[in-house]
Amino acid sequence: MASNRLTTCLLLGLLFTVGCSDDRTPAVGGKVSTDDINVGGPLAGDAADWTAWRGPNRNGVAVGDNVPTDFSPTKNIIWKAELPGRGHSSPTLVGERIYLATADEKQQVQSVLALERDTGKQIWKTDLHTGDFPPSGKMHGKSSHASCTVACDGERLFVAFLNHDAIHVTALDLDGKQVWQETVGKFDPKFGYAPSPTLYEDAVIIAADHQGGGHITSLDRKSGKQLWQIDRPAVATYSSPIVLDVAGREQLLISGAEKVVSYDPKTGKEIWSAAGTAEATVGTVIAAGDVVFASGGYPQAETVCIKADGSGDVVWRDGKKTYVPSMLVHAGALYVVDDKGIARCYDAGTGKLNWQQRLGGGYSASPILAGEYIYAASEQGQVVVFKANSKAFEKVTDVRMGSEVYATPVACGDRLYLRVADNSSGKRMETLYCVGK
Repeated sequence: MASNRLTTCLLLGLLFTVGCSDDRTPAVGGKVSTDDINVGGPLAGDAADWTAWRGPNRNGVAVGDNVPTDFSPTKNIIWKAELPGRGHSSPTLVGERIYLATADEKQQVQSVLALERDTGKQIWKTDLHTGDFPPSGKMHGKSSHASCTVACDGERLFVAFLNHDAIHVTALDLDGKQVWQETVGKFDPKFGYAPSPTLYEDAVIIAADHQGGGHITSLDRKSGKQLWQIDRPAVATYSSPIVLDVAGREQLLISGAEKVVSYDPKTGKEIWSAAGTAEATVGTVIAAGDVVFASGGYPQAETVCIKADGSGDVVWRDGKKTYVPSMLVHAGALYVVDDKGIARCYDAGTGKLNWQQRLGGGYSASPILAGEYIYAASEQGQVVVFKANSKAFEKVTDVRMGSEVYATPVACGDRLYLRVADNSSGKRMETLYCVGK
């Protein structure tokens, strides 16, 4: 998923074999600009905060460049905190607190909890839903009942859960008191629910694509009142929506249902769409300059670069995919860590494959970038750190932090936060590690 998201996310879907052949479609449409990182307006908090899925820049890129690369379960650990329940929600950090979604699968309780940022001590835990989890046949084995990464606007927390066959969105104040709760629509799951909310102006925007008929809903952050809702295809797909400033305007972007679509975040009106990716996607769209990038999924396999100027023209396509993890753009290069543990680097403007390297293991968490280093955490609990080098793969660290990681890591200031599960004692236990010098 955090992230998720979900994440970190968030993180659903079957994993399929990824080929390594260079079968990309030649670039079309000439040279494109990929120099700029695009964000959809300011988010709450400062450089040391991670306020929502994909972080302060909405692209998996941290602010700050002093995050440790040398660590282990016993080295450069500031604190570690046991977490109740299970979840793939990435940590959200605002001010002096950390917020996480979690679920007690045995008791069927979905909750949000807050920890002290300096110590990891739990401050509060608010239970939001009890009972009526989806049956096991409608949940993927790699999913969780708390895959949504919490979003924070500095005054309120926003989270979405699948419960009682519907998607419920809740706003809490920073002390865990419920401000409002709204049901945005029925939901017929195929493998569960994964998307995280995105914040835009005075709204919180929720995606709920499912096989019974999807929808995207915009709610007023203060009251929960519906601002707009649009219909989406009746397809089970899992990507989070994201608002990015690209090609001269703010756009609400999402992939899935065999399309990449841009909407006006103020109204929900479609701006453009382009055929691409797959029926089901999980990763979140990213942007650079005047283009966007998306990848997926099931049953198709494709990574695509699309002009976001309203034309929806495809710049390049590649017949390989990352299904669950989201991608990164940095200094004109597109970085991918796919579900099968293959890292790839493309020239973002042309789609030319610069290099690829097998990391080993399976991946659901998305890679993040802090300074010049990319942090990728595997489903088997291995964290690989490599340089954001478009010329060649250059590994820095490869360390096992636990038995599994599905939540996307978070980097803030000079610290790294890892939500890790450990099964070594015979009993599964989740831990949040705060890594720092």
